[in-house]
Amino acid sequence: MSEPTNGKAGHVEEIHWPSLVAAISSVSAVGIAIGLGLPLLSIILEKRGISSSFIGLNTAMMGIAAMLAAVVTTRLAHRFGVVPTMLCAVVLSALSSVGFYYANNVWLWFPLRLVFHGATTTLFILSEFWINAASPPSKRGFVLGIYSTVFSLGFAAGPLVFSLVGSEGLLPFIIGCCIILAAAIPIFIARNESPAVDEKPELHFIRYVFLVPTATAAVFVFGAVTVGGLSLFPSYATRLGFTESQAALLLTVMGTGNVIFQIPLGLLADRRHDKRPLLSIMAAIGLLGALLLPSLASNWVILAVILLFWGGCVSGMYTVGLSHLGSRLTGSDLVAANAAFVFCYAIGTVLGPPAIGSAMDIANPSGFAWAIAGFFGLYVVLSAIRLLFMGSRG
Repeated sequence: MSEPTNGKAGHVEEIHWPSLVAAISSVSAVGIAIGLGLPLLSIILEKRGISSSFIGLNTAMMGIAAMLAAVVTTRLAHRFGVVPTMLCAVVLSALSSVGFYYANNVWLWFPLRLVFHGATTTLFILSEFWINAASPPSKRGFVLGIYSTVFSLGFAAGPLVFSLVGSEGLLPFIIGCCIILAAAIPIFIARNESPAVDEKPELHFIRYVFLVPTATAAVFVFGAVTVGGLSLFPSYATRLGFTESQAALLLTVMGTGNVIFQIPLGLLADRRHDKRPLLSIMAAIGLLGALLLPSLASNWVILAVILLFWGGCVSGMYTVGLSHLGSRLTGSDLVAANAAFVFCYAIGTVLGPPAIGSAMDIANPSGFAWAIAGFFGLYVVLSAIRLLFMGSRG
């Protein structure tokens, strides 16, 4: 595998902003649309009298679609080019987003979910590959920190748009469609700046999952803890005795940590040639925070402080993990590894919620904290083994 150097002697590394702005803004626009679409679709199904289990099953198609798209995206980019593949994904996701409004038969929402989330996953994979490839090695963490911050803000803006337009009529779907189509503008403007995938990846797709396991395991934990934690935290908080508004405010605090820590963590990652110890430290903090939850959860202020730093560490695992990936690989290997990275995230989103929910059923309500601690603990053990026995690999 080819590994990028960290700059040559006498060479001044500069951030090429037009290219990076195109990739970051395009995927952030999609983030807004997804943030709008997730609550919108759930509320519409709820109003139609659809059961919660059916809604959950339909939402789970998001992870399945992401896994399928991760497998084929590299081949599509190699065959058709990065920009044409991204523009096609924009069109498919925009059209399918409006399709939900016209599909009166809810069973049609399953293939629509596959198309919508499959297309948006393709956009994520290629945008992150573009960002990683265009970032100077010495400033990659900083750039990815900006990307994570902007995307988090965009994703948070989606529910805000939903609160303003509601779920009635065609309007929210048209807004979502237009936001997605807007992502095509920066992609088209910077079409000559996009990286090329001139060669097929050297390895089979699954091999990339294990090629840089410190990064792929980090994003698996991120997916499991983020999706599982966010979806079940309101139930956990209310079982502790907090009101719904207090639970929502705690989620806001966690989201704030998600936003404010990404650029500092990216800058810190840039100062380290080997980013694995930083990933291990963040996982250890996440583990400690989860273990402290049951004993400190009765105090809202202390819980908010824990969640502020905890949210930053959880999301930091994504940012630093992606930076670690970019520091190890280049070219077609990088786009294939980025696809594997998103694939592992999707697995986490599928396995995390049922694991945490089952733990809450077994040990109510502390099972929430124990399950999350289990995910972090597994990562701490894996990273420790690799640091101690695997040297500089992965």
